[in-house]
Amino acid sequence: MKAYYVYMMTNRSRVVLYTGVTNSLERRLWFHRSVSPRSFTKKYRVDRLVY
Repeated sequence: MKAYYVYMMTNRSRVVLYTGVTNSLERRLWFHRSVSPRSFTKKYRVDRLVY
């Protein structure tokens, strides 16, 4: 059985909340940091893992 993770990220001012689901949390966080500038996480500077 494969494990899945629900994660929540926010920006520095904690105004924006992003929720996602993944099977590899480390890979997904790397992806959020290295995606194109037009993505939601880059646009709102979502870079802090909350939960």
